[in-house]
Amino acid sequence: MRENKNSLKLAFVTPRYGRDVVGGSEAVMAEAAHGLAQRGHRVEILTTCAKSHFSWANEFPEEVFTDVDLEVRRFKTVTKKRRLAVAKIEDRLSAGERLTDTEEDIWLNERFRAPGLYLYLLSQQRRYDAVVFSPYLFWSTLACAGLVKEKSVIMPCLHDEPYARLGIVKKTLTQAAALWFLSEPEHQLCHRVAPRMSPLHEVTGAAVAVPNSYNPAKFMEKHGLKNPFLLYVGRREEGKGWDNLMKSFASALATQRFKMDLITVGVGNPNIPESLKNNVIDLGYLEADELPDAFSAASALAQPSKNESFSRTVMEAWLAKTPVVASSAGEVVTWHCERSKGGLTYADNYELTECLQLISSNKALAAQMGENGRAYVLSNYTWDKVTDKMEDSLQNLSAVNQLVYGG
Repeated sequence: MRENKNSLKLAFVTPRYGRDVVGGSEAVMAEAAHGLAQRGHRVEILTTCAKSHFSWANEFPEEVFTDVDLEVRRFKTVTKKRRLAVAKIEDRLSAGERLTDTEEDIWLNERFRAPGLYLYLLSQQRRYDAVVFSPYLFWSTLACAGLVKEKSVIMPCLHDEPYARLGIVKKTLTQAAALWFLSEPEHQLCHRVAPRMSPLHEVTGAAVAVPNSYNPAKFMEKHGLKNPFLLYVGRREEGKGWDNLMKSFASALATQRFKMDLITVGVGNPNIPESLKNNVIDLGYLEADELPDAFSAASALAQPSKNESFSRTVMEAWLAKTPVVASSAGEVVTWHCERSKGGLTYADNYELTECLQLISSNKALAAQMGENGRAYVLSNYTWDKVTDKMEDSLQNLSAVNQLVYGG
């Protein structure tokens, strides 16, 4: 930790925290918090005892502990058994229907709450110069950010989805003192969702650590892999495009225009149909130190999700010089692919087939896309560059609060 004469007292509020917690916004929050702590800021993580974003059950103990260079405070969650009325509200919301304020409150409070976290922020808010919240969708942001309006920084990880049009989301984003966006498309979406947001907003981006080395042969040998493969890393769930990817891959495979397996890594049940058992291989959850080898061994990374505000797996693939094949419905990843020239996008089964056939047959083009991708990440998304932007934003917010509120 280096000495910092302009040291700030910061809290990062994230619904889940831990080395074995899988989630993009949670990872960015953890890495940003540690990065700022290493620059001499006094940083705390305020989080829940939950590990799973499905159950929100208390799997970690309620405690305060030190994690390397920052303090972590865990608070118990309170959950309810899902009611039919709430399921109907969810269905209406997914269909794009407008909810009443009462219905929005019911929807927000039925998944999980953390009363201890709320009361802690309410009583201890004066301790902090700024409080960073992420992502936008959960109770820990929507119910708690309003407690510290003049000190709140929201990194929304906003997606173009019905949830983003909720009145409580617009209100929370509008009231935030500052906002951090991970990409320009997310920034523009927030202008549409909350046009009166604070002028203290910035596209900070995010980053991933650059591995020291890659060993694709070791990965192939360890898992007994023989064929070239398309890699999917992430949560195996419909909202991330996993089900659609399997269907599209099956259609592409049936053309017999290329020879490639689909390897999946992550959490959640992949539900591989019997017809694909020989071509879709589930490796389950891998430790972080093995993932670089997986990325480098792949012929390409698949990103079928349309709901991405950054996509760290895309950046990790490009660092490994692996090209990306992504759904064109994902505005953010399409933006990255066009800027970097490191990937291809597809709109339907036919286009996915064309992408995979091109990567399989044109090794020089695939290698050039991988090189382009790595150069793009190193130029834009290293932690030094991203932390500089976050630190400048926090110092600006602190200066404004000193001027307006005297502290």
